[in-house]
Amino acid sequence: MQADKEIDTRGLNCPLPILRAKKALAEMVTGQTLKVVATDPGSTRDFQAFAKQTGNELVAQETVGEEYIHVLRRR
Repeated sequence: MQADKEIDTRGLNCPLPILRAKKALAEMVTGQTLKVVATDPGSTRDFQAFAKQTGNELVAQETVGEEYIHVLRRR
């Protein structure tokens, strides 16, 4: 999936991937998508909760090897 912006949070543990995503989304406009690449296994659960709390849409989540990919659409 092609995203408007991508951030690399490999090697960072909770809550840093969420904080970086929050900052990146704040710089985006409504409807744009953000791809987050993480290595923290807890990030799957964290991004589900983050989307629910903030109203941003969690478009996709997938695991590729040791990486967890999350795609969010800015509200």
